[in-house]
Amino acid sequence: MTPGAADGPSPRRRGRPSRTAHTDGPDARTRILEAARTEFAERGYDKTSIRGIAKAAGVDAALVHHYFGTKDEVFAAAIEVSFEPALVIPSILGGPSEDVGERLARYFIGVWENPVSRAPLLAILRSALTHDAAAKVLRGFVLRRLLERIAADLDVPDPTFRAELAASHMIGIAILRYVIRAEPLASADPEKIIAMVAPTLQRYLGDG
Repeated sequence: MTPGAADGPSPRRRGRPSRTAHTDGPDARTRILEAARTEFAERGYDKTSIRGIAKAAGVDAALVHHYFGTKDEVFAAAIEVSFEPALVIPSILGGPSEDVGERLARYFIGVWENPVSRAPLLAILRSALTHDAAAKVLRGFVLRRLLERIAADLDVPDPTFRAELAASHMIGIAILRYVIRAEPLASADPEKIIAMVAPTLQRYLGDG
């Protein structure tokens, strides 16, 4: 018997973890993204680090950089997974043009009313209000991934301007209802909010 064999396996070598299913594989990116959402929600933008995200996901920090690059890019991915623009925008814009305001209002309020998506969105919004880098990332996402894609399908004058007005309206509601919790808006029935907001969004997005 080789000396020391009976004493158990050799200690792990220092350095990057081995490429196993725990640190890599098809679900690694998903675990990193979920950990990032939780870290941003609990710590805010400025106190969240790549190392902390990696630790929460059970992977090496190099793997986070591999999938996302910088912290800004992880933050942007966390925003995108909350809104899922690739899935939602076609459904919002694909129906009758006279109902686009209601579809957008219902989608937006629905995302915020869902406790699973609300926590990371609150962290994202609060971070953007207090941290320039987070605001820059959120602004870039809203402009490039949401508003430009919505405006491209609008058959109205000044489509980008109208899309920005719609976004400002919805973000204002999010701040008052979910961050400041101003009454009576904070306790209002979501259906009442949708009914009140939809005509304004329709005027922005659907009227020529």
